[in-house]
Amino acid sequence: MATYPIRVFGDPVLKRPTREVVDIDGTFVRLVDSMFTTMYDAPGVGLAAPQVGVQQRFFVYDIGDDPKVLINPKIVEQTGEWSYEEGCLSIPGVTIEIVRPKLVTVEALDLDGNEVTVEGDELLGRVFLHEIDHLDGVLMFDRVEGDARKAAMREWRARELAGPTSRDRDHAL
Repeated sequence: MATYPIRVFGDPVLKRPTREVVDIDGTFVRLVDSMFTTMYDAPGVGLAAPQVGVQQRFFVYDIGDDPKVLINPKIVEQTGEWSYEEGCLSIPGVTIEIVRPKLVTVEALDLDGNEVTVEGDELLGRVFLHEIDHLDGVLMFDRVEGDARKAAMREWRARELAGPTSRDRDHAL
């Protein structure tokens, strides 16, 4: 499968909300397969369509147990609180401690067009929230304020000036 270049912070496609997927056909399935390849090559544990320049509402993920795609996902419940040092394939080399709900329930379609309800806690729940943020045009910089945001932006600028050899993708979602 082909891989796609991952769009990085500053690309306007990352700030636009996506449109719902209407056709799950062979072309769409090939796109999903290529996104898995791109995610694994990055490496990451989640990849939303806008990160490869596609303005459709779906993402792929694999936290080590079973690769999946969620199409037209909606958050239906979220509870608890969990802080985690979060990273992003579209903001390589930068991690930000972000507090998000600990348990998340999402309704979506699977690759066969079936309605599914999935629940994720801690890392899996965070993947759901992070990738759905991408589908809504929200980046992790938007999830922090004040000094934390300024520090994260300084870190991004410093990494960009240092060049691609300084990038690491630990904790990349």
